[in-house]
Amino acid sequence: MSGLNHAQSFRDLIVYQKSRQLQRDIFKLTKSFPKDEMFSLTDQIRRSSRSIGANLAEAWAKRRYEKHFINKLTDSDGEQMETQHWIETALDCEYIDPKTNLQLLEKCREIGRMLGGMMKKSEMFCGEPLHTIREETPEYLIKADVEDTYN
Repeated sequence: MSGLNHAQSFRDLIVYQKSRQLQRDIFKLTKSFPKDEMFSLTDQIRRSSRSIGANLAEAWAKRRYEKHFINKLTDSDGEQMETQHWIETALDCEYIDPKTNLQLLEKCREIGRMLGGMMKKSEMFCGEPLHTIREETPEYLIKADVEDTYN
């Protein structure tokens, strides 16, 4: 038996935990953005960074169907790439320094690599759940005395 622990929830996934940390970092950072960016850059970067984890949670819920699982992981990866774009936009606007830019981009890239690994090994996450609730087969027909039925 391997020493790996199996995730019982999307919250157990390291990539999900890293995405939550990234969104917290983005939130703290954007508090210092100019107020006139509140409904543009600030809103966009917060929303895309939060969507990474949200799409991971949705992927987890859809893992019974491998193609749906991969689709939601792809959405999550798209959100992390969008977040990279907004980070670079913040650098271009001089709201963040080059060091912060590189640190945040590396966090995004790491999340992207982890998502890519999950997509490549999606069969490890997908399929029938380990515990399926089954009902006993009901007896729909009650054996009746045929003579009583027609009399």
